[in-house]
Amino acid sequence: MNIGVYGGTFNPIHFGHLRAAEEICYRFRLSKVLFVPSAQPPHKNCKEIIDPLHRLKMATLAITGNEHFQVSDIEVNRSGKSYTIDTLRELKRQNPEKNFYFIAGLDAFREIHTWHRWRELFAETDFVVTSRPGVPEPGRGKLIPAAVRREFKYSARDNVFVHRSGCRVYFVKVTGIDISSSAIRKMVREGQSIRYLLPRRAIEYIVENKLYR
Repeated sequence: MNIGVYGGTFNPIHFGHLRAAEEICYRFRLSKVLFVPSAQPPHKNCKEIIDPLHRLKMATLAITGNEHFQVSDIEVNRSGKSYTIDTLRELKRQNPEKNFYFIAGLDAFREIHTWHRWRELFAETDFVVTSRPGVPEPGRGKLIPAAVRREFKYSARDNVFVHRSGCRVYFVKVTGIDISSSAIRKMVREGQSIRYLLPRRAIEYIVENKLYR
């Protein structure tokens, strides 16, 4: 059974996140995609991030009706900063018979060398790196961080980078929906409509709880 792990702040979750997850789910025949809102993301400005319970609730509302999507509170319930390496190892411990794919946008992946114990991640799980509108894709030879490039071999037949551990990194082009959480927050602050940028239930939750104002 294959499970996608989609981590992020989801501040708020929007259709760009959801569509990318949907396409990856079908392409890799995943039994489910697990959305994992971070509690204390190490790389984000905490002043911009609302309470993790709000983000968890919005994600739960946003995926309603999709039997392949599920939200996890694993990072929200864990104390301290939210590190991907800890989350993946805990999920694998809880589900030893499952195969995991960590889903990340190209913008986030290009900063992976700044993540906590990032080198170890490539031996923990397969990565699926999705295209992002406005983020140019470097040449194939520069897709993998230079510091670990020698640990990978490129398989032209499968169009995948294979780590010496056997784990793989896939670079996948998905439908480019040019929406960002930061733009949504700005629109809310300015009193603009955010309709059709994220699911109706998530919008209602933002309004009811006066978020991002």
